[in-house]
Amino acid sequence: MGSLVVLSSASCKKWLDVNTDPNTPNNGSVLIQNRLPWIEHFYQYTSGVSNFRTSAAAGVFYSSAAAANALSTTWTTTTGNTTPYQTWFVEVASNLNDLYNSAQQSNAYHYMAVADVFHALGFMQMLDIYGEMPYKAAISGVANPGFDDGKTIYNGCMAKLNEAITLFGKTQDAATPTLAAGDLWNGGDVSKWLKLCWGLKARYMLKLSKKSDLYNADSILYCLSKGPQSNADNTIGPGYNNSTVTDYLLGDPVVTNGNFDYAAYGSNQRISQYYYNLLTNMRGAGVVDPRMTKIVPSSMSNVVLDASGRVASNTWSRSVGVDSYGASTRLVKGGATSIITPSYATANTNITYAIADATDRANFIAAQTAAGRTFTTSGNNVTVTYKAGSIYINSTNYLYASDTIYVNLRSSALATSGIAAQGATDVSWYASAAAFTAGVVASTGSFQVRPVSDQEILTYHEMQFIKAEVYMRKGDQANAYTAYRAAIQAHLDMMQAKLTLWKAAGYTATNPDMAPMNQSDITAYLASNAVAQGAGTLTMQDIMLQKYVAMGCSIENFNDMRRFNYSAGNIAGFGVVYPGYDRGPLFAGTALYTGAAKTDPRYWMRRWSLPTTLELNYNLTNVLALNPHATDPNIWSMPVWWDCATDAEYNGYLAK
Repeated sequence: MGSLVVLSSASCKKWLDVNTDPNTPNNGSVLIQNRLPWIEHFYQYTSGVSNFRTSAAAGVFYSSAAAANALSTTWTTTTGNTTPYQTWFVEVASNLNDLYNSAQQSNAYHYMAVADVFHALGFMQMLDIYGEMPYKAAISGVANPGFDDGKTIYNGCMAKLNEAITLFGKTQDAATPTLAAGDLWNGGDVSKWLKLCWGLKARYMLKLSKKSDLYNADSILYCLSKGPQSNADNTIGPGYNNSTVTDYLLGDPVVTNGNFDYAAYGSNQRISQYYYNLLTNMRGAGVVDPRMTKIVPSSMSNVVLDASGRVASNTWSRSVGVDSYGASTRLVKGGATSIITPSYATANTNITYAIADATDRANFIAAQTAAGRTFTTSGNNVTVTYKAGSIYINSTNYLYASDTIYVNLRSSALATSGIAAQGATDVSWYASAAAFTAGVVASTGSFQVRPVSDQEILTYHEMQFIKAEVYMRKGDQANAYTAYRAAIQAHLDMMQAKLTLWKAAGYTATNPDMAPMNQSDITAYLASNAVAQGAGTLTMQDIMLQKYVAMGCSIENFNDMRRFNYSAGNIAGFGVVYPGYDRGPLFAGTALYTGAAKTDPRYWMRRWSLPTTLELNYNLTNVLALNPHATDPNIWSMPVWWDCATDAEYNGYLAK
């Protein structure tokens, strides 16, 4: 398939705008160095939607959008999430054989190796999400490919990484394009690609932690010794805000961070209370993480406009987390998807709320008094005046009036803001063009999901968290503690470096959350009880919750939670690793999650249903031949291969 070739003439990045045959591109004529950056881009897109939706399932985000809310709140998803599957096969996998074969013809070994890496990245991600799927015949041109089990897919991906390591070790012919000619991720640095391969092997081998016959701690440590050794070795997909070009499939910007395209393009997503609490009260220490103000967005409040209608003064209001796992009071009263996007008051605006319940009315009045708003009362009615310049909820339902406390994650890009005057270094979100003109920011966005954020493919801090877990499993708390501290420090350092670059580039002129953290806050946090202060007090919960914070918008949190059975507390004597994560008050997925107790694997989210339109409608015979339960409602709670302790357990799930 040559879908990527068509796009290679439309982008501002130098790698994405070169095509030697723009009139009649085909799989034979497109240059390998032109194909690679599009593969990297569309993998980021596939990874972005996978990261976002699995993060909703893992409790990082709340979403008011129906599909993601069914993962984050009600657990009622009834059809497969199509986008990761679609973008992977249509836009990435379909090009891998062509890249590999074209590179092979000219002994471009490094491009062959990169094709292998993407094969492993994508198919392992599909295994993580969907379980069984076409693999051996998936990109062979067969219209109705047969399905393969998880073990086959896993072993195939590991074999691809092994071949990639061998190919990266070869010297390319002098006449072939250098990897630098097409590589957006690592600039053609073969040593970084090799470290990526070894790091991926460590990540994937860790998935086998439930399998006593396959899990090998020393092999993982060996891979880590050859993987990233510092933040300089991180593999990231850079995000830009310098183009209005959008892709042909879904119309999203081609140069932005893939996580932004899903988590922060629209106004539906917010930080969950579960994630927020870890940033403000890790280990019950009551200490605010210095990363909190960079991850949790804020908006302007108490705005005073000058005579020209511009902001003369304001305060910043930091978002609180949306509670969908605890009491969930707001959602229980208003509905699972009811949190409202704010509006901007261009003039003083009066809204009358009818509040029949006396207690609710008294509480509402007290809230207006505390906020310093003008209001009047008449019987059950309370009329509130929102001053010009205010960010407010344009609804007469009093339950929604305080939704401004839940600042959404939205950022703006040139291709998405709809405000022509908003420049490239202003990625804050404004509720309207009038709000932009006034300078009233409705959201500062979040570190990982801005259009100009780096998309983290594999990082040093993840490797150190893996090392800490592996040593903890070995009973070596001293080395586990060293790696745990190194992991936290590495993540802080990575964030600080990016924040420093953003400040230098001018992003902080409108967005203080993009400025560097205070070093004194970092030092105090690392010395506080929010971080284990010695090997003797370190627990697996400490390691995994700090990893959860650092990974954030990443599928790896969903993978890790499955490996530890969420908050069941029944893995290898480690106790409850993710305390407080459980079905919330709005849970309605009894048909999907049929386990009766937390220790039952089928109590929890384990996979997604296959896409109805892509497999269940057109390839159902092959689907059911391998997994006769693929169309059952409770497929969502069926463990994938690596999530089972034995092959017998896995095959038992697949049995008729």
